[in-house]
Amino acid sequence: MKDWLIDDETLSLARRSVLPGEGFFRPDSIEEQQAEREAAETIEGAGVIVVADPDADGLACTALVRQARGAGRLLPASPHELQESLSWVSEYAPEDADVYICDLCPDSEYDIESIPTVVDGTASVTWYDHHQWDADLATQVREAGVELVVGDSDEVCTADVALAELDHGFDDRFRELAAVTRDHDLWIRDDERSDDLADYAHWVEPEEYIETVLEHGADLPPEAEALLAERRVEKEALIEKAVDRAELREVGPWTVGITYGRCSQNEVAEALREQGSDAAVIVKPAGSASIRGTDSFERCHEVAAQVNGGGHPKAAGCKPDIYDDMMDYAHHWTTHGAVAKQAIVEGFRRLAAESDSDET
Repeated sequence: MKDWLIDDETLSLARRSVLPGEGFFRPDSIEEQQAEREAAETIEGAGVIVVADPDADGLACTALVRQARGAGRLLPASPHELQESLSWVSEYAPEDADVYICDLCPDSEYDIESIPTVVDGTASVTWYDHHQWDADLATQVREAGVELVVGDSDEVCTADVALAELDHGFDDRFRELAAVTRDHDLWIRDDERSDDLADYAHWVEPEEYIETVLEHGADLPPEAEALLAERRVEKEALIEKAVDRAELREVGPWTVGITYGRCSQNEVAEALREQGSDAAVIVKPAGSASIRGTDSFERCHEVAAQVNGGGHPKAAGCKPDIYDDMMDYAHHWTTHGAVAKQAIVEGFRRLAAESDSDET
């Protein structure tokens, strides 16, 4: 396959909006080999290891650990990569390493099967989070010897948890960083800097983000602001396309806004809320989906749990198990996620039926 076929720089905005990024088209076997090599390089010889979601919240936690401990090598891990990342820690971490796991929540026992080995093979394992945990999984993690602290997902982000739990006298710069991170992560949006942090974390490499907030806190320097201004031109165009192709559906007692596209899901969800939706579903070209709620719908994590995902009451993610081969993905792109949308809508319907059953 020619490189230019998947090069974002040569694709029109309309094409970029409906197709996944070029990383999607690399075989998993090659990606996994490279990922393990990079993980081994990160973990081997490290005194402090941080396994964290590489969004603004997870990276803020990493910065706090580094500030408190004077060290902390980052192993980025999305929720779907948690099991794999923990297995690499169990294989490559030194016996005297302190391990921190931040802003990640296991979906099943499969995700934490390496935890006993990690605990036995390292000096300590600490886990900070604020997602909705299954009680049995939390018990398993604690009984394995992990110091697990889970904050109230309606009140705090994981950076808040790390700030409170780490034994260090953080100055106002870091307390402000946690507060602004919370403002975005909980979708409060009272502080305009919170969107800046979220976008900057998305558009630069994790190490650059960590170094920037360690030095500047929540007030990004001029060069970062210039990058944001440049990148937001395309961001806004992609948001507009996703909003334009959205539809509102009545599902049980809720109005659900549903759309498809490569876009910033939070801004799209806000636009759908303004159109009258109680919840928003944004299906992505790579097959995953984001579910966002409002004050009238705080059960996003329950919908996501039915379609291979999880998260918060007002913000969750999932990836329906509907893709068996590339023809399924081709259908996904050309129909703008029709099958994925239907699978998630069915999740809302089941939730509505369960609510009706409980009331009777």
